[in-house]
Amino acid sequence: MIEQEKIEEILIPENQIKKKVEELGNQISCDYAGKEIFCIGVLRGATIFLADLARYISVPMTMDFMAISSYGISSESSGVVRILKDLDENIENRDVLIVEDIVDTGLTLDYLLRMLQSRKPASLKTCTLLNKVERRKIEVPIDYCGFNIPDRFVVGYGLDFNGLYRNIPYIFVLKTV
Repeated sequence: MIEQEKIEEILIPENQIKKKVEELGNQISCDYAGKEIFCIGVLRGATIFLADLARYISVPMTMDFMAISSYGISSESSGVVRILKDLDENIENRDVLIVEDIVDTGLTLDYLLRMLQSRKPASLKTCTLLNKVERRKIEVPIDYCGFNIPDRFVVGYGLDFNGLYRNIPYIFVLKTV
């Protein structure tokens, strides 16, 4: 799959991810019992996480995707958020769950929450696989969190570097040259 010399450290192995995704899906199902969830996957990083999570959600659900850019060409968040692809469906009076791959500074999620709240959903919650608390510039509510991780640049399981490594089934720190 990937050459060992590119891996500095495996941060979260595949079996831990699978177990946590199942736990999150079960908790979300309990919390939304009797309701229908409208999941919003934030492209592209959350695609794999949302696909796996959906398999463990037992209540009715639909999904849509948004593409948002806040990084530009560097690995550091610029703080400027652009919507590259908006939702295809209306979320008014719906129970909405934003599914993110990683929450870093909080700037993107804060923008997304404010923008979606203006569309009058019945409820609006967040779910992230990874949470980098150390990098937070603005506090944002995270209702469902997979893992708190240190301030390291990670890839795998949907997260990429120059488009690569999304297909790797674990989270790892990419070795810098």
